[in-house]
Amino acid sequence: MQITDKLAVSIHYILTNGAGEELDNSRKEEPMVYLHGSGQIIPGLENALAGKKVADRFKVTIAPEDAYGERRDDMLQTVSMDMFADVDKVEVGMQFHADASNGVSAVTVTKVENDEVTIDGNHPLAGETLTFDVEVMDIRPATEDELTHQHIHGEGCNH
Repeated sequence: MQITDKLAVSIHYILTNGAGEELDNSRKEEPMVYLHGSGQIIPGLENALAGKKVADRFKVTIAPEDAYGERRDDMLQTVSMDMFADVDKVEVGMQFHADASNGVSAVTVTKVENDEVTIDGNHPLAGETLTFDVEVMDIRPATEDELTHQHIHGEGCNH
């Protein structure tokens, strides 16, 4: 069976950045399972997986525009420390969920100065060229329920 839309795909991968630093390694855990064609993984990786079969191994390098996008300066914002009234100490590197025009978004604190906090709404890997070393572990038809909900059901899924 080859990977096509509406199939549940299990992969192991090692993710490195342009400098060759390992950023993630699924082999330390269970394989990642996703619904192919549903946009659950970055476009460049999903495109590279199309047509692959179980036991296929390959490396693919993905440019930022097919991964998490280019870094955007308009995603940086300076806000008042008052926005963090319920946090004991705001520090660089902390991540928070914030209401954005397109829904809830993750932001990272990049600077704390006096009563101002600079937050970055870019994905932490925005602007990065990424390399995935991938092995296809399993391919199966998605269930009707998984197709309806547009994601794979497993442990921890509440619907």
